Amino acid sequence: MSKAKSDLPAARLNVAVLTISDRRGPDEDTSGDYLAASLTDSGHYCVQRAISKDNIYAIRALLSQWILDPEINIIICNGGTGFSHKKSTIAAVTPLLDQVITGFGEQFRYLSYQDIGSSALQSDALAGTANRTLLFCIPGSGGACKLAWEKILKEQLDSRHRPCNFASEYLEPAKS
Repeated sequence: MSKAKSDLPAARLNVAVLTISDRRGPDEDTSGDYLAASLTDSGHYCVQRAISKDNIYAIRALLSQWILDPEINIIICNGGTGFSHKKSTIAAVTPLLDQVITGFGEQFRYLSYQDIGSSALQSDALAGTANRTLLFCIPGSGGACKLAWEKILKEQLDSRHRPCNFASEYLEPAKS
């Protein structure tokens, strides 16, 4: 039986958004802006926001701080997931995970394939948990962020969505 309760108010989650890019600054971070606005529009709180260079150790350092923060339920990373020798998001995040949510990457690539065809296989979308914090890694393009939000994350971060969702896990006591 699902923990989702459609007759209760939606859980308001604390979410951190990390943009991973060597080229984008705060004025060019349209994908981070989109994700932060979408979270807020859905009733969640964007409690942290940052831009990191595409460096495995810089990414891990910041994510490790956020994973330890008991006030952060969800982390959404955008950027650094494509096929390139310079991309390091997945390599940075994977060792931090306690559990991988395999279906997230599969579903993202399936949906992406409908938009961009075989190029979708170059999107290393990833999700998992670390210290009861959910982490999502998605490509940094505006189209990819919109696809991930509208087709997966919006529903899965809604504690009323049935038959199941990720948000219901945060109706229990917070991590310590």
